[in-house]
Formats: sequence, structure tokens, C-alpha cells
Amino acid sequence: MLLTASLCLLSLFVSAGLALNGVGSPAAVVHVAFAVGILPLILAAMIHFVPVLTRTGDAERFIRVIPHGAQLFGLAVPLAMLGMLPYHSLLATAAVDIVFAAILLVWFRRRAKATLGSPHPGWRWYAAALICLIAALCAVFALILWPAGWRAWRLFHLHLNTLGLVGLAAFGTLPVLLPTALGRPDPDAAAWLKRRLWLLGCGALLVAFGSAWWWPLSVAGGSILFVGIFSLLGQWLRRNGLATLLTDGVTASLLAAVVGYLLALAAGAVHAAGLFAADTAVLAWGIGFLLPLVTGALSQLLPVWRWPGPQTPARHLMRQRLAATGQWRAGLALLAAVCLLAGEFTAAASMAASMLALFAIGVVQAVRVEASTR
Repeated sequence: MLLTASLCLLSLFVSAGLALNGVGSPAAVVHVAFAVGILPLILAAMIHFVPVLTRTGDAERFIRVIPHGAQLFGLAVPLAMLGMLPYHSLLATAAVDIVFAAILLVWFRRRAKATLGSPHPGWRWYAAALICLIAALCAVFALILWPAGWRAWRLFHLHLNTLGLVGLAAFGTLPVLLPTALGRPDPDAAAWLKRRLWLLGCGALLVAFGSAWWWPLSVAGGSILFVGIFSLLGQWLRRNGLATLLTDGVTASLLAAVVGYLLALAAGAVHAAGLFAADTAVLAWGIGFLLPLVTGALSQLLPVWRWPGPQTPARHLMRQRLAATGQWRAGLALLAAVCLLAGEFTAAASMAASMLALFAIGVVQAVRVEASTR
């Protein structure tokens, strides 16, 4: 888990550096972050959480190596887009990732059946996210083999990855992760997950199909997603209060991620009206949602992955250092997304870079915590 998370962070920093310096095509730069970093991290998080949600034992070794395999093959994606590998090698990478996703789907199902009693509903969100990933990867074959429909299949692939894979995986985790970060249970979390999966899943599919072939569907899907996610935000605020959520750096980052997601959905609707380019809306999603989500989640999970088991002083100190600038990072991410949508690209880039720099400093301080602190 630690290796996957470390390489994910490295890929994010490399992608940001390439983007700020105008090196490489936008698609290649995005896939440095997504194929090498985000996708393997999502798979690793699923492998961590599914045994918890199903109350079964730790994942088998062959399951735990899947994120590493996805990371290795994911590196071929930006290399192919930059012309350093044959372009058709993208087909092989997509096929391998489809196999990885299918293996995890079967494993999820077996773990759910092995649960004593009923498994937590969060595992179904992960299964739905992987189904979206498989569909998005199948679109890669259509992209390459049927170039006449390239634009439609690209949009289908993009939205199933961002709103389907990442969105469903994130919102299947956040109702459990935020109460864990606060150290207090949320009895409404499981009920929200049971009620909202089909709503958010259908919303993501409508946006994907609509953006590719008939835009009114995407507006309807975006509206469904907005309502579903806003209900989670309202639930958090009613139960915990805004002040409590902002007190801790982890929860502040997770709260900012939800707000950033809603902001990106609104930006998508404006894009559908033709008021600004799609790339701007996607970047706003990445900066306003993905960055605070990843940094906030890793601030909570990295100490657990480094020292599994009961809470220890070393783990607590490591979390403290990772979360120390969480509020500042959350604010910078949201301000950067707003500046980006307002056309202030230099200000947005500066804020996003500052946010990543703060997290990098926190990571350097956190990894210096020694086990002897326990």
C-alpha cells in the first residue's frame, strides 16, 4: 500500500510539473497522474477497505499485487501517447486492466458472500466503480479501432473514469472515512450508501452517454449527481457542524473535496451550455475535487498502512503531521478551482502548486516519524 501511495504522489507531482512547464500533450500529462497514480491508488484503497466492509481476513497476496501491476502497465499509457511506445500498445494496457478489474470484482463478490451477516453496503459502490472502469476501458478499443467516432468514445471514456470509477469509489468511501477521521460513528452512513448507489450510478452513466451522444442526458445526469452528493454534504453538516469539520485537517480536506465535486458538476453544466471549454471543467474537477480527496484520504490512511493494528503514538504523530496544513490545502484547492473557472489560470496554477507543496512538506515530516515513538 505504501509503495502504491508513494508512486501515486510522485505521479501527481510529475504531472503537475509537466503541466506547469507545458511539456507533453495534455492527454499524456493527465494519464501520468491517472493511469500511474490515481487508478492504482483506488484499487489499493478498495483492497484495503473490502475486508473491513465484509469483516473478513486480509487480502491474499495475489490480490495485493494488483495495484502494482496496474501501476506498471499504466506507465505505458503516457509513453504511448508521447510516441515512445507504439500507439496500439494502449490496447494491451486496457486489456490487462480489464482483467485486473474482473479479478477484483470476483474477489469482492466472494468476500461479500463470506461475510457473517450482511456486508456493509460500501462494497457494492466499489463493484459499481469497477464496472464503470471496465466500460471505460472497452471504449479505448472503440477509440483506436473505430477512429470515426473518436470524439464520442473519448468523452464516454473520460466521464466514466471521472464520475464513474473515481466518483463512485470516492463516495462509497467518504461516508465511512470521514466519521473514522472524526473518531465518531455516523449511524446514517450505511443508510445513505444503500439509498444513493443507484442514484449516483445512473447519474454517472447518463452524463457519460449524454456527453458522448446527446447532451440533454448529461445535464439530467449531472443534476442527479448534484442532488445525491448535496444530500451527503447536508448529512455531514447536520450531524457534525461546519466548525467541527473544519477543525481537523483531514476532515477539512474531505469536505473541500465534496464541495469541489459539486463545483465541477456546476461547471460541467455551464460547459454544456457552451460557455467554456471542456478541458477547463475537467481541470476544475481535478484541482477542486481530486487533489483534496487524495491528500485528505492519504493523511488518514498512510499512517494506518505504515503501522497496521491498534492505535500507537507514532501513528498518531504521523497523522498529525500529514493533517497539519489540511485546512490551508483545502482552501487553496477550492480557490484554485474557482480561479480556473474564472479564467485566472496563472493564479490557479500557483495555488494548486502551493497546495501540493504543503502536502509534500507534510509527507516529508511524516515519514521521519520513527517506530520508537510508540
